[in-house]
Amino acid sequence: MSRTVTIPHLGRVEGHGGIRVSLTDTRVTEVNMDIHEGSRYYEKLLLGKDFRDVQGIITRICAICSADHTVVALSALENALGVRESERTAVLRGLLLHGAAVESHALHVFALALPDFLGFESVMAMAGRHPDEVAFALRLKQLGNRIQTVVGGRAVHPINTVVGGFGKLPGHRTIDSLRGELVDVVDDLTRAVELVASIDVPDWAARPTLFVGLRPSGDGFGYRGGSICTSAGAEIGVEDYRESVREFSVEHSHARHAALESGETYMVGSLARLALWGGRLTGLASQAFAELFPSGGTDNILLNTRAQLVEIVFSVESAIEACEALLGLDEVGGDHPRIEARAGLGVAAIEAPRGTLIHEYELDGEGRVTAANVVTPTAQNLANLERDLRWAGDRLLGETAPSVESMKRSFELIARAYDPCISCSVHVAQLGGKRP
Repeated sequence: MSRTVTIPHLGRVEGHGGIRVSLTDTRVTEVNMDIHEGSRYYEKLLLGKDFRDVQGIITRICAICSADHTVVALSALENALGVRESERTAVLRGLLLHGAAVESHALHVFALALPDFLGFESVMAMAGRHPDEVAFALRLKQLGNRIQTVVGGRAVHPINTVVGGFGKLPGHRTIDSLRGELVDVVDDLTRAVELVASIDVPDWAARPTLFVGLRPSGDGFGYRGGSICTSAGAEIGVEDYRESVREFSVEHSHARHAALESGETYMVGSLARLALWGGRLTGLASQAFAELFPSGGTDNILLNTRAQLVEIVFSVESAIEACEALLGLDEVGGDHPRIEARAGLGVAAIEAPRGTLIHEYELDGEGRVTAANVVTPTAQNLANLERDLRWAGDRLLGETAPSVESMKRSFELIARAYDPCISCSVHVAQLGGKRP
């Protein structure tokens, strides 16, 4: 007997998408992660624009990921222009990324994913039984927004970030106040780790997974790096990403998919970062990793929510350290060097909350964009998400006789675990310009 599991609208994710899975009694025959948001022509819109205007446009890809797109766009443009990042700028941009991680992960862990594991239809329903936990989640999200406001000028779509630095620098009093706010959440965050660690995570979605992520700069954990690594041991420079990451179109979705040159699907994101570099964590983040991953295994996509919580701890700790570093520097009003336009090609990548985010820009002699390409985490994850749905469907059909409704709940659980940013995934990889 053939059946179809159809989820017209996947709730509790960013953007609009659905799932359609065809089944027989014993196996899955077809899996489609349907994304039909209208195409978003950001790369096309950038053609002919002055390099100073790029970040103000590209940040509009997504309100949740705006700080991440800003930082990586500026880094890529600076690589094209031969501009080196100052120590202060590096610390401030790192702090901005930590704010984005705290804000985004807090939203997903507590408001979007946790209701699934606790048996609630929504975070509002969950608040009736767990009011303190939901209130803390909102406090964390607000703290992430507070960091982005202090550094970027506002919580969404930064306006204080410029090529080469910042228009206005936060004073020591503001940074010290922010540091105090970060310290104040540490104890409650530790209790949140204990709560999430006590919740059972099913293992029917576990399968061997190829993980991809940036090698963090230095010897620690982090969201910035210069090479792309896989859990199979491969490594290439970020500037050579086209040699390994292959984007392609599928008939059932407006979003592009991605695979490695070998054809293998892969996962990027929090779970991938912990699988690759979790051993580099220190302090409370290392303790959270040990508590939330007692067996050390990371091949279950449903554990991605736990991985995000580990990264919240890491980002709070790291943001405190960044504030202390800034307090150790002289207090100045701005850091905005004069930039000379020149022709060049620049590529950069960061680890955004949902995974490796790559930007590439080519400029002419007047500093105007002649080609642009953005490779988003969700686009990279979609093919692997569909593979996980197929794997889990086959396993559930082989072990039980699940109803369509129970299969629907299982598929929603997997899709939400990826924390997809659907708006980011729907874009045109290249229209015009020189590079294919």
